[in-house]
Formats: sequence, C-alpha cells, structure tokens
Amino acid sequence: MARSDAPLTAGYREVTDRNGRVYRIGETDRELLGHSRKIMVYLPWLSMMAISVAEYAYGSAEDTLSDAHHWTQSDTFWILSIWVFFQAGIAFPAGWLRERGILSPRNAMFLGAGLALLGFLALSHASSVLLAILGFGVLGGIGAGLIYATCINSVGKWFPERRGGKTGFVNGGFAYGAVPFIFLFNYAFDTSNYHQVLDSIGLYVLLLVAVCAWFFRDPPKNWWPPDHDPLRGTGRVKAVTALQKNPPATRQYTPMEAMRTGMLPLMWLLVVMTAGVSIFGISFQVPFAKEVGFGPLIAASSMGVMSIINGVGRGCIGWLSDRWGRKPTLIFVIVVLGLAQFGVLWAGSIRSQALFLVFAFVSGFGSGAFYPMFAALTPDYFGENHNATNYGIAYSGKLISGLFGGGLGATAVDAWGYDGAYLLAGSVSLLAAAMALALRRPGAPRLKDIEPNHHAISREMA
Repeated sequence: MARSDAPLTAGYREVTDRNGRVYRIGETDRELLGHSRKIMVYLPWLSMMAISVAEYAYGSAEDTLSDAHHWTQSDTFWILSIWVFFQAGIAFPAGWLRERGILSPRNAMFLGAGLALLGFLALSHASSVLLAILGFGVLGGIGAGLIYATCINSVGKWFPERRGGKTGFVNGGFAYGAVPFIFLFNYAFDTSNYHQVLDSIGLYVLLLVAVCAWFFRDPPKNWWPPDHDPLRGTGRVKAVTALQKNPPATRQYTPMEAMRTGMLPLMWLLVVMTAGVSIFGISFQVPFAKEVGFGPLIAASSMGVMSIINGVGRGCIGWLSDRWGRKPTLIFVIVVLGLAQFGVLWAGSIRSQALFLVFAFVSGFGSGAFYPMFAALTPDYFGENHNATNYGIAYSGKLISGLFGGGLGATAVDAWGYDGAYLLAGSVSLLAAAMALALRRPGAPRLKDIEPNHHAISREMA
C-alpha cells in the first residue's frame, strides 16, 4: 500500500492505500465531539426506541382503532403499509440532502420528531381513512424515516472500523423499544382513552428525539479513528478482527458507481424480499394468534417476545458479523427468517401455545437481524462518504416491502387464508437466502483472478 503521510493541518493527516482510498487520521472523537463517540451509539439507540412504537406496536392497537374510527381491517393494514412506504422512501432523499450539507443530522432529527408527533395526532383524531393515511402514513412515516436513516448512518460514520455490533445495537432499539406499548395497547387501550394515549405517545416521541438530536453531529469525510492504522491493519484487537472479516471498501463509491457494480441493486432486491416477509410477520402474528383461538395474553406475549428478540437479535447478529463476516451472517439470518414462518404456521395449526411462543421467538430473531447487516454491508462495500445515499437506495426496498408485506399480505390472507400466506412468506425468504450467495465486495479480487503462486498473493497483500 502506498502511504502519504504529509500533514495537512496540525490536527490530522491523510493517508492513501493502494486502491487510492483516502483515510483522514489524527483527530480523536473527543476533539471532534467534545466527548467520547460512544454517545453517538446511545443517543441514536434512544431515538430508535422512541419511534419503534409506530411500527412494532401498531398491530396491537388496530382493533381499538378500527372500533373507534369505524375502519375495516384492510383500512388499518393499508394505513401501516403507507407508513412503511414513506418511512423507507425518505431515506434516499434525506441522505442526498445530508451529503450536500443542506440538511444537518441535527435538523433531520428535529424535523423527524415534529412529523412523528403529527402522525400520532392524526391517528388519534382523524376518523377519515384518507386523513389518517396522510397524517400518520405520509407525515408520520417521513418523520420516522428521517430519524431512522439519520441514526443508522451516524453510528456507521463514527465507528467505521467495527460497525457491525454498534449498528446492530442501535438498530435493535427500533424493535424492543415498542414492547411496553404492545402490552399497553393490548390491556389498557380502548375507545374511552385512545385520544389521550396516542397524544401522549406523540409527545413522548417528540421530546425524547428532540433532546437526543441536540447532540448529533457527523465526523469529517474520510475520518478514521486514530487508534487504528488503516494501512497496516494494526490497532485494537476487536477492530483488527472485525476488519479482517469485513475489509473496508476498496474506494468511496458514488451512488451511480455503486449501482453499476450490480451489488447495490442486488441488495435492494434482497431488502424488498426479506423486509416484506418481516413486515408480514409483524402485521399478522397477533391477528393469526387470535384467529386460531389463543387468548389476548398469548397474542400480546407472542408479539412482545417477537419484538424483544427482534431487537436483541439485531445487536447480537451485528456483533457476530464482526467475527463471522457480514455475508455469511446475513445468509444465516435470512434462512432463519424463512423457516420461522413455517414454524409459526405449524404451531398455530396444531393450537400449541408453547410452540407458538417458541416460533414467535425465532421469527422475531430473523425478522429484524437482517436490517443491521444491510446497514453495515453497504459502507463495507461502497465506503462511508456516500453511505447516506447508498444505504438510502438499499433501504428504499422496504417501501415496496411495505406494500406486499402489509397491504398485499392482507389480500393474500383474504384469498388463501393464513396457511397460503405464511407458506408464501417462508418461500420468499428462502429464495432471498439463495440469491444472497451472489453478494461480493466490489473491486476485491476474486479467487479466479488471483495468480496461483505465493509471490502474486504477497504482492496483493502488500
């Protein structure tokens, strides 16, 4: 690797590897932030927990919403589907604005918090399905998406050398943060108090996210922590291990360059498929439990278990991917997600409450753990400088997933029953696992391209 050690300022210097990738080293996180970069793990985590109620607890609230506003089951499913569409769809334009300095991470969070509040107020006070779609689905979805994308991108920028575990931890908050609200909606949410409950939740989201947002800041482009040498691969043991399994991107790819590699379109398609299966499970697990005759405790507990394991699984899988490698970990998770759909269906068909909770556990693990894998895999493949837009493109696959996982999922249940819908969901996930085998890091040498002799390999690693 070539090295350029000429200092650019007293605070940092830039070094260049053999691929021409530039690393900005010398500045510590405390010099840039005024405190440890760990705060850029905990603040995004708290913010993600705040907005998780909108997606993961919605299924537990839909019966009361239907009774209060006289909506049909299809109405409530489509409201959530529109929310998912805009929550995922805003990631790319928000990333584009952030990388051009038009929208700072702090302002993105402030805007997201305000829109999220409007979403809950609309869900509380708009009896019209159209107004609920515009308020909660569109505005609330955009608000949650701004918060989600900003949190995920921020933690990846501050921990480029071991992003798997950190991204997984932050991403996990988006699932288990909803657990208290799942039980609230199942046991203490009815047509007599739904205004007060939803209004209070909106204020809770606004205040928590706004306080966290005040401290958000991005590192400079190309920043690399000074305690790890990006050229020699030396530094803290955990970082060295993570980078050996998940080498940095060969260069900083713009969105168009990333698209031309073929890997970003493949990631997008995999997100469409896996997120669709995940959203289907989130949307229909509680209704399916009630359909087969399980009581409200089992229905709520199954969703609570799913949400907790969904979130904890994201953190565990992120940590594991730093040791196994991102691609094999992703494939493992997608296979588990597919098999879990068959398990939930089987447990429900034989009316086994114990097995239903077991497979809710497995489904919860699989249905969330792939998200941090894509969030970490994107900068691993394409670099950090354009990650807000590159990940925005990959994550935008979820906007398609929201349609067939929620709204079209309801159509599949109506047409084929839960048996057909769950069998289809499991099959889609297993197909995605097979397709993920084609993922590879752009610009990295493939085995067939490496000369079969020791000296060639030595030159490649030098």
